[in-house]
Amino acid sequence: MISFLRHFVVDSWIGRVLALVIFVAFVGWGIGDVISGMADDPATAAIVGSRKIATRDLASALQAEIPRMAQRMGAPDAAHLPLQFRRQMAQEVLQRLIGQAEVLEAGSHYGLVVPDQAVRDEIFAMPYFKGANGAFDRNLFNSKLAQAGMTEKRLISLVHDDLAGRAIMDPVAAGAHISDLVATRIYGFETETRNLDLIHIPFASQPAPPAPDDSVLRRYYTNHPWMFRSPEYRHARIVVLSPDTIASQIPATDEEMHRLYDAQAQRFHAPQLRSVQLVTTQDETAAQAVATIWKGGADWTQVQAAAKGSAAVEFNDARASALPSDILQKAVFATPVGIVQGPQKMETGWVVFRVTKVTPPHDTSFDDAKNTLRDEIVKARAPDALSSRVPKLQDAIAGGGLDSIPADLGAAPASGSLDAHGMTKDGVPAPLPASGPLRDAIVAKIFAQAKGAPPQLTEATTPVKPGDAPGPSLGWYAVSVDDVTPGQQEPFDAVRDRVIAAWQTEARKHAADEQATALYVASRDHGGLATNAPAGSPVQKGIMLSRARPPEGLPQDLMETIAHMPAGRSVMGEDADSFIVATVTGIVHPDPKADSLGYGRVRDGMTESLSSDITSAYIRSLEGRFKTKIIPAGVQAALNEAGFGDGS
Repeated sequence: MISFLRHFVVDSWIGRVLALVIFVAFVGWGIGDVISGMADDPATAAIVGSRKIATRDLASALQAEIPRMAQRMGAPDAAHLPLQFRRQMAQEVLQRLIGQAEVLEAGSHYGLVVPDQAVRDEIFAMPYFKGANGAFDRNLFNSKLAQAGMTEKRLISLVHDDLAGRAIMDPVAAGAHISDLVATRIYGFETETRNLDLIHIPFASQPAPPAPDDSVLRRYYTNHPWMFRSPEYRHARIVVLSPDTIASQIPATDEEMHRLYDAQAQRFHAPQLRSVQLVTTQDETAAQAVATIWKGGADWTQVQAAAKGSAAVEFNDARASALPSDILQKAVFATPVGIVQGPQKMETGWVVFRVTKVTPPHDTSFDDAKNTLRDEIVKARAPDALSSRVPKLQDAIAGGGLDSIPADLGAAPASGSLDAHGMTKDGVPAPLPASGPLRDAIVAKIFAQAKGAPPQLTEATTPVKPGDAPGPSLGWYAVSVDDVTPGQQEPFDAVRDRVIAAWQTEARKHAADEQATALYVASRDHGGLATNAPAGSPVQKGIMLSRARPPEGLPQDLMETIAHMPAGRSVMGEDADSFIVATVTGIVHPDPKADSLGYGRVRDGMTESLSSDITSAYIRSLEGRFKTKIIPAGVQAALNEAGFGDGS
């Protein structure tokens, strides 16, 4: 039989064709599986051109990111980070490694060579490997590598890649240059300051007119039917599953709270803070003039107006490290409150300052911080705990509606009648087990869902701008509407007092409008607000408005209008409870030469932004040149090794 098969396969054409068919099938089904398995090598997280990103490299990068992310989220460790944040971090870290690999691949294509001597010099210069005499210590080097679990070959490879990447990217980043003209224009745009005279005319400042006769009231009642209509009420049953409802079921041990307390020691052991008003100028004579009027009793607004061409800034509740120089730090933190100091010569110029507030240092003991720490740990754990309970709640609702919710899920039920504003018939907020946007979403759902419609579990997310991706989850809820009581027009006689009050409110607003309009027209045509405001009017003088430091209390649209107005021009606006009339009395253009600190910040910020844009654009340009393949098995292995795995 074997002899027959040998002759059949080897000696006949039919046999050879059949052998070829079998061979092709073997390649397609057997070897193909082997090849595809090699493509999903769990030791490799991604392939970029000819370079591989090892699973261990991704795991190491993730482990390096764990403490920073956990601290930023207020979690004791990575295990308490929400799953969605862990996945997002892993994606960002992997993308960063891919970008680095693309840069190194580009270096290879450019023929970039990193000399061995350069790698050696870089390692020998590292302070971690220097002994007591300041020279490279081979024994210390070996010890440090052993502690880090790294081989010498691996370190040399990392340093080699770092030098290669810097050789490519440093010149790219260094290409960012902001011209003096652009920096000066941006500085001028941001710091251009308008001095204002301004007055508020509140609606409530107008006298209430006497109630009109019923014919006027009835006409007002007829023209404003929406104001005198009883609201629609809906009786609903709800169930809410949120971080707040399950908080009592999430544990937080003393050991975990101690770890978080120690990790955030700076927060619970705060140093002394000081608020200071500071004027910096390059001219001693100008500084002396500012000091003279300040010591003579001028307030901060007057000092700012007098310090034209100088940098006048405030530091509120600042640590010593927030001040721009060591000399200034020592001077400010040694000065009593309320005493004007200077002029003093500093690294940044001549300085005059006054300390306005001192907040003593304080320590918060662990016992006093315990409740806060517990809340933060629970908050960090809640998203994961929530996600594990959502399927169980979904199954419970699908199986028996809102009457079959297990008590151990931590879901909170509620029922009752409310209007579209979430108020009961007694005029108080309905006691829903939710607050903020989650409460708003539940109320909106109650008034959007048809009576008798089956409850559906719905997720509420943090509100975002239109077109943006959905925000973080706030919780889950389900609604069942049992009854609807439609709203209806209330009889005039029943709401007569409300009609009178509404009519008087509108009349007072109209009177304030007329008064403000008359003042605006007079100010526009005859010399500004100060000339035309009645004696004794509460006109605010010397209000300073710039794009860098907008004043508080003005509507955004009004500030935008004022920012484009010339000196001498008046404007009228409105906020929630008053009309506003303002006149621009002058425009100040700070001299960037006299404000080297402020000008430097603008220039440095623009340079940094441009450098970031250039490097990002360069890395994006590499994406099309080098094919990138992500290996899911390797990524999952890295996640598991770093403690980020979720078992999926």
